[in-house]
Amino acid sequence: MISKRNGDFKSLISDGRMPSLLALRCFESAGRLESFARAADELHLTPGAISRAVRLLEDDLGIDLFERRNRRVFLTNTGKRLAKAVSEGFGLMSNAVREIRSDSRRARQLVLSCEPTLLMRWLIPRWSDFQARHQGLDIHLVAGGGTFSFDQGIDLAIRRDDFPRPPDYHSETLFQEKVGPVCRPEKVDVWFGKSRRFLRSSAPLLQTISRPTAWQEWATAKGLPAPDVEMQAFEHFYFSIQAAVAGLGVAIGPWHLVRDDIQNGVLTAPLGFVEDGSRYCLLSPVAPKPGSLEMDLLKWLQALG
Repeated sequence: MISKRNGDFKSLISDGRMPSLLALRCFESAGRLESFARAADELHLTPGAISRAVRLLEDDLGIDLFERRNRRVFLTNTGKRLAKAVSEGFGLMSNAVREIRSDSRRARQLVLSCEPTLLMRWLIPRWSDFQARHQGLDIHLVAGGGTFSFDQGIDLAIRRDDFPRPPDYHSETLFQEKVGPVCRPEKVDVWFGKSRRFLRSSAPLLQTISRPTAWQEWATAKGLPAPDVEMQAFEHFYFSIQAAVAGLGVAIGPWHLVRDDIQNGVLTAPLGFVEDGSRYCLLSPVAPKPGSLEMDLLKWLQALG
């Protein structure tokens, strides 16, 4: 009898034992995105790590959670049931964490992540104005681009809307992206002709690796064929813009990154600027509350646009 009771007790413990939280996180992301590769990007892991975590979870539960067909994955009925429960569970935990963080934010700095070149050339030169308006309520600025998570110590983020993000992230538009070819003023006649109405085929073009389609996007927005010439490439917009300042060629310049140089006469944009269909946004875990520091920042940023 003692042996049987012990066996029943161990069975209850075994049945109630929760799987690995990491495995559940990998499973939830893969199920929501229906892709191990996209889940890996979201969680900053490798597809192999996602696959192994899901397989360990399936072995633990003794049932397949995905159908694997033609290098794609689809949730089984059991998988859908578990995915719904896990998503709701993570949602409850995430909401609790956000509420706790919200309650403690006044005791520490808010952390604002911004794309590096935008931070350097647009936000920092204007930041003293915001600080003067909110003395004693400081915001810590950090450089960062692309995907991120509010679980990584970031409270707010300024990003261009060119990457997938969780659907529960709140987004507020700051400004529409406008781009145009820019160069040194003394190079205009050589590279744009006396009329300054077209870009000569002999003009040396500069592009950035971080946005390799920028020239194509500009040409499409202008209704022109994309330049079909070899371009000198730089890692970030900051470098390609600096190359234009140095007179090395014509760069595609987003308006907010070059506006100070144009107003100071360092660069010129002979063909003007055109919206390319993208926009910059302020992302936050929840909608900023009226009267909050987050709302004051949002209104200030929108006024800068």
